[in-house]
Amino acid sequence: MTSTPTIGSPTPVDQTPAWLPVGAVAVTLVLWASAFVAIRHLGPDFSPGALSLGRLLVGALALAAVAVPRGLPRPSGRDWVSIVTIGVLWFGVYNVALNEGEQRIDAGTASMLIQVSPVLIALLAAMFLRERFTVYLGLGLALAFAGVAIIALAQGEGGSNDVVGVLLCLVSAVVYSVSLIIQKPLVARLSALHVTWLACTVGAVVCLPFAGQLVSEVGDAPVSSTLWLVYLGVFPTAIAFTTYAFALKHMSASKLGVTTYLVPPITIVMGLLFLSETPPALAYLGGALALVGVAVARRSR
Repeated sequence: MTSTPTIGSPTPVDQTPAWLPVGAVAVTLVLWASAFVAIRHLGPDFSPGALSLGRLLVGALALAAVAVPRGLPRPSGRDWVSIVTIGVLWFGVYNVALNEGEQRIDAGTASMLIQVSPVLIALLAAMFLRERFTVYLGLGLALAFAGVAIIALAQGEGGSNDVVGVLLCLVSAVVYSVSLIIQKPLVARLSALHVTWLACTVGAVVCLPFAGQLVSEVGDAPVSSTLWLVYLGVFPTAIAFTTYAFALKHMSASKLGVTTYLVPPITIVMGLLFLSETPPALAYLGGALALVGVAVARRSR
């Protein structure tokens, strides 16, 4: 039962320091950039489904170790629908599609393709969260997709399988955008930690059909690759998704979504340092155009 504030009662004020959500976003961006590189590195040792399951199992266990001692949440029936949807889409479909996509294209290009999501998030936020829709948003959306088309053309020069990789990364971008919009009202009612834990657990359950592959591939993979799998579960999954959900609680969905445009340059530098690979030259043009689209979409009148 909830109480109605009386007339003249003070409106609750968010006491969270202004730097804390920004710091949470920074942590998320660096860890997510490292995830693109780690996924690419683990491609020879783990299939997409097994990698997703291993990452989510580790993430769910790490989150449970922190979330359970703080008490079990009590989501409503409506909340559970949102949590399960996020778990299936963002943690299940997103990971499998991205892992398969990075079997075919480099980490830097994959990260650039995911950056279509800020414009999609702004569009969906205007439709479902009543955030403002502007002419700039429409123009930004067109520019961003033009950039994606150029990236796809750059990858197509290497063969049709590369275009499949582009499409798989776009699937990841779409389900990520939808999930963020669903999560925005959810973290207003429940803690970011508990929402992330429950959704990650749902994602792990969805990926259980890959359990046989995971057991077999862990047995064949070198210890270093297994440690990288654990890293993916603890840092880019358990920590980064929680810090992102925390930031979402204190920022608008469209403003938070646009911060991820910093992920591609970080990923490209990491890919060069650790994998000695860079995107095709034409992909840089497409990525730049997509980022211009994001900047235009966020422009105010």
